Amino acid sequence: MAEENEDLTPITVRFEGVLSDSQVVTGFLGAGKTTLVNYILKEQKDWKICVLENEFGEVAIDDGLGEWIRLGIQCPVQLAESLDAPEDLITMDNGCICCSVRGDLVRTLGSLAKRRKDFDAVLLETTGLADPAPIVYTIQTNPKMSDNYRIDSIVSLADCKHLASHLDEKKPDNSVNEALQQIAFSDKILLNKVDLVSTEEKDALKARIKNINNFATIIETERSRAPLEKILNVSAFSMESILKFDPGFFDDEDDKKIHNLELVSSVGVKFEGNLHAQYFNMFMMDLLRERASDLYRTKGVLSFHGQGATKFVFQGVHDQINFGPAKNPWGEDEKRINKFVFIGKNLDRKELTEGLMECLYKESETAK
Repeated sequence: MAEENEDLTPITVRFEGVLSDSQVVTGFLGAGKTTLVNYILKEQKDWKICVLENEFGEVAIDDGLGEWIRLGIQCPVQLAESLDAPEDLITMDNGCICCSVRGDLVRTLGSLAKRRKDFDAVLLETTGLADPAPIVYTIQTNPKMSDNYRIDSIVSLADCKHLASHLDEKKPDNSVNEALQQIAFSDKILLNKVDLVSTEEKDALKARIKNINNFATIIETERSRAPLEKILNVSAFSMESILKFDPGFFDDEDDKKIHNLELVSSVGVKFEGNLHAQYFNMFMMDLLRERASDLYRTKGVLSFHGQGATKFVFQGVHDQINFGPAKNPWGEDEKRINKFVFIGKNLDRKELTEGLMECLYKESETAK
């Protein structure tokens, strides 16, 4: 697969260099997404951001200003007279814009790509959309999109006051609820309204979030006032981000004496050695064929036999996997530690570890 190009614009969307960065913002109803958009578009002055408001499945708003009424924002701006696509484009005094996505995402992003030098970032709010996989797939596989954009990070707003009840909500047929999915998919989690709960309640919720998704960064906020430099242009979605993980993430959970009762969890596996490329490919093909719908996010850093000092990294959403060489090779004295991250439903750490360990290259195979 092609090597990831960091010059691309990330989505929730940050435009820089030749390509634009994009970020996907999700969150349960009432978590504070609208307040975050309000803050970005009206109050902060440091970033010029294009906010894409997803209206899929909603009643279309005929007048562009109607979208701002829905958002609760007074619009002191001019509405664009024309745009290549029929979406409404509103330009704010601080240089930010808002565009209501009413149709095809590719068409909307294609039109905005012509103006990408006008913005620092693009932020896509996935109203009512729990699974960002279709967006990720579109950006990564459509040539018109991949030539202009890259996913920078997936950000979820979590209501500190009500998240626990959303996580406890039972769905039919043992399916995963939307709040769990949003936490599982995220690279950054804005734990909002921390001023409405006690320190004990907040700490308990953070521990629960970590049980579900241990590689996401939790950022505490009040009134959705997030430090934008911590959620924009951070390359948290990139394959390289696994190299920055806290080493403690890969500690054996059995040693921690923590019993995770969540249907969705995160598992980290690491071990030293060189992998057999064919065996590893077969393992991943079987895993994705059988469990793709259960695997929300996967990441890894790999060392393969016969590839010299080349360090490989991969990341995936469901069955869509990107794979390629890391920026920097293995150091001369660096141990070849393979690291894997899995976030999904009903994960079995022992089963995953044993399956991956069977992919190790054994010198004895050379003699066969």
